[in-house]
Amino acid sequence: MKKLKIAVAALCVCVLFTAAYAASVGGQNDPLITLSYLNGTFTKQVESMVDQTVNERKAEMERSLRDILAGQGGTTVPSDGGSVFTVVTLSQGQTLVGDVGCEVMLRIGSAVCGAEDSVGLIDTTSGGVLGNGQALTANHLYMVTISPRWVTATAPTVKVLARGPYSVR
Repeated sequence: MKKLKIAVAALCVCVLFTAAYAASVGGQNDPLITLSYLNGTFTKQVESMVDQTVNERKAEMERSLRDILAGQGGTTVPSDGGSVFTVVTLSQGQTLVGDVGCEVMLRIGSAVCGAEDSVGLIDTTSGGVLGNGQALTANHLYMVTISPRWVTATAPTVKVLARGPYSVR
């Protein structure tokens, strides 16, 4: 009978130690994480944080670029990525420099085409080519196909519609 009591007591002590150990596992000092938590919830949280950080850094770089260009007296493509036309007002002597893909339409005033060689802008309205130094025709749509190409205002106030990557100097 004594042996049975000792065995039961030993078993109770073992159960108590096991329960105490099990209660300490998975606490703040020793967390217990399952693979499904890592693959599901945790991964989604990390991806969300990375996306947020990337978007913040991208916006910060875009602001810095705009500030740098504004400090040099220039502007850049609109924040919508250039998918719509933007009204650009130029003073006499100011230049709109278009990158490849930029489209320009003269609305008010007069302007001439500029290029480093004889070929200037493509006149998509007439299907022709506007050479270096030639005047733009009002309401014709011109496209920059070789960079750099530019439009220089020859009137006191010139308004053009621009779509795509450009800067004003």
